[in-house]
Amino acid sequence: MPDLGPAPTLRHDWSQSEVEALFALPFTALVQRAATAHARHFDPAEVQISTLLSVKTGGCPEDCSYCPQAQRYHTGVEATKLMDTDDVLERARAAKAAGASRFCMGAAWRSPKDRDIPKVAEMIRGVKALGLETCATLGMLSAPQADALKGAGLDYYNHNLDTAPDFYGDIITTRDYQDRLDTLTHVRDAGMKTCCGGIVGMGESRAQRAGLLRTLANLPAHPDSVPINRLVQVAGTPLAEKNTVAELDPFEFVRTIAVARLLMPQSMVRLSAGRETMGDELQALCFLAGANSIFHGEKLLTTGNPDVDHDMKLFERLGLRPMQLASAETTSCSDTVHAGITIQHAA
Repeated sequence: MPDLGPAPTLRHDWSQSEVEALFALPFTALVQRAATAHARHFDPAEVQISTLLSVKTGGCPEDCSYCPQAQRYHTGVEATKLMDTDDVLERARAAKAAGASRFCMGAAWRSPKDRDIPKVAEMIRGVKALGLETCATLGMLSAPQADALKGAGLDYYNHNLDTAPDFYGDIITTRDYQDRLDTLTHVRDAGMKTCCGGIVGMGESRAQRAGLLRTLANLPAHPDSVPINRLVQVAGTPLAEKNTVAELDPFEFVRTIAVARLLMPQSMVRLSAGRETMGDELQALCFLAGANSIFHGEKLLTTGNPDVDHDMKLFERLGLRPMQLASAETTSCSDTVHAGITIQHAA
């Protein structure tokens, strides 16, 4: 690998104009800069693989305009109870056998009740014992709940900002932006790693996409993982029913990945929801622009995802390989889906 010179100092003071200027760079120049930043901190041939399981689906009281798990929308998603631990561990074993190094458990709650925490803690301990990294997304957390999950061995907590502060009210009204920031504070204070990103293609402007990434990069610590979700319009949700949101231009999506890499160079940048509709060429451009993590498996909670075999064939074509756990630990950012459109409270 050529000498890339010293890495720039990590920043938490990006201005809106600076971030918008990165978005405005010529496409090839932006991707080249992002690829260089990626190579300073990671092996560009490695991709971290996570598997996401909905351990409690549907019935959420929130009104997130993208989410099929909100009980107020008619999307065909049936509410379920919290899964049994044995069933969760069976799925975790299968995920590990398929190449996953991290197992994320999502529950469609506004926030867990204190009585739910011991059952989730049991799942976390079981998954951890399998040799997998553990991640959970359960909605808003209190400080004691975050401490309890950390005590059970939870490595990562996922809680997305979803979008820029000035567009947030157009998408969600049942919680404030500060509520999300408070949960991230509790997670960091408990000593867990944060997984925090957002959703693009919801009708926001480029300036608002820049505002989302700026907010993430200016957090007290950069998120260890940054999931970038491409909106999947699910029938029955307001964003689908309004029929006014055009699909985000693929090159604009790649620009978003590249700017995320430049602003948060030591973070895992994850292709999350919406990957099923991305062609292999678009995914390859995203990897070139600094994406180095994916959700693996045929489903992200309630929406589709490319199957494992297709992912492995794409990796082979591109000369990529799954990141092993030891590698993920040593290269993970020390600075510190519900994923994407399918998880109500985080991803």
